[in-house]
Amino acid sequence: MSSPSLEQFSQAAKVAAAIRAEVGKALVGQKEVVDAVLVALLAGGHVLIEGVPGLGKTLLVRALARTFSGSFGRIQFTPDLMPADVTGHTLYDPKSQAFTARRGPVFVNLLLADEINRAPAKTQAALLEVMQEGQVTIEGHPHPLEPPFMVLATQNPIEQEGTYALPEAQLDRFLVKVRIDYPSQAEEAAMIRQVTAGKIGDRLDVDAVSELVKPTTVVSLQRIAAGLRMDDAVLDYAVRLVRATRNWAGVVAGAGPRGGISLVRAARGAALLEGRDYVTPDDVKKMALPSLRHRIRPAPELELEGRDNDAILKGLLEKIEAPRK
Repeated sequence: MSSPSLEQFSQAAKVAAAIRAEVGKALVGQKEVVDAVLVALLAGGHVLIEGVPGLGKTLLVRALARTFSGSFGRIQFTPDLMPADVTGHTLYDPKSQAFTARRGPVFVNLLLADEINRAPAKTQAALLEVMQEGQVTIEGHPHPLEPPFMVLATQNPIEQEGTYALPEAQLDRFLVKVRIDYPSQAEEAAMIRQVTAGKIGDRLDVDAVSELVKPTTVVSLQRIAAGLRMDDAVLDYAVRLVRATRNWAGVVAGAGPRGGISLVRAARGAALLEGRDYVTPDDVKKMALPSLRHRIRPAPELELEGRDNDAILKGLLEKIEAPRK
């Protein structure tokens, strides 16, 4: 893919910065989460967000969809949710005496798959094809989705009651995994002030967010992000990081090749979001944890010691030498 022209790039960087600012109007704080979601949008990937309920995940997705006039859908995953409830099914129409496809809620630009790990594996798997192929097969007929298409799945921490662990094949489809935590005291006070001032009830309000661009513009941004310059030394650094996870002490299973692909795509998205037309080793470093934390499995003894995936990856980042600028 050819690199974007300077004019194309500067326009794209302005739009990306404007989207970031607009989403920030609806969501107080959570800057790292917002940035990771925007990086995934620019890279054309999907996001897994882990955190307890009530931290603004739905608000984030709705605000983002509004910035580019995108359609938004939400599926509440529950233990009795069936695959057809996600993708759609065929119905017999007595008038025309024919079967017609009834499209499911996945046919949107931004899909919030809420509490995805409360549904059993067969329902989770219904999202696999749509995340990978951008299409849904109903009764043998493929139905393509309109780009851009992005899944933002939320999951409750595994310790919570009534959760199913996501299988590795499903986890691998997510470009990044983000952890959303409680806001700081100042952010929480600002958020409560914003949400309660003169408003009745707790309906999510994204009225402050402006519609900036059309969905086709987002597809153009994704093309520009994919064409950003990346030096061979920086690419090699990303590959070395991913390969190191496979024989790192305390890691039972490391990241596969898709981990490297995701890291490179995410680094390009991060560069565009920062207004640069080339990728630096710092972009790779910044996106290493979100891109790889859900692709490695630590040994049980490390988990008992309280060393999670992030601690392992931070140790790895300290040891693997980055190329000099």
